[in-house]
Amino acid sequence: MKMIKVDENTCIGCGACTYVDADTFTMSDKGVSTVISQEVTEKAEEACAACPVGAISIEKTEEIQEIEAKAA
Repeated sequence: MKMIKVDENTCIGCGACTYVDADTFTMSDKGVSTVISQEVTEKAEEACAACPVGAISIEKTEEIQEIEAKAA
């Protein structure tokens, strides 16, 4: 499983991600992007790519990383 993360310290609150995928991202009261759905869709990946400062990442969960490490 993958997890969508927003680095609030990097996010500039431009709203590009919410424009691309309002089903996954919204703007918080702090004026930064917040993840509202962890479903990694094509639109979520496009929103990640649209972030001008690279504040959004889609990462494997620790559980998946552990399974992959054991399999290696």
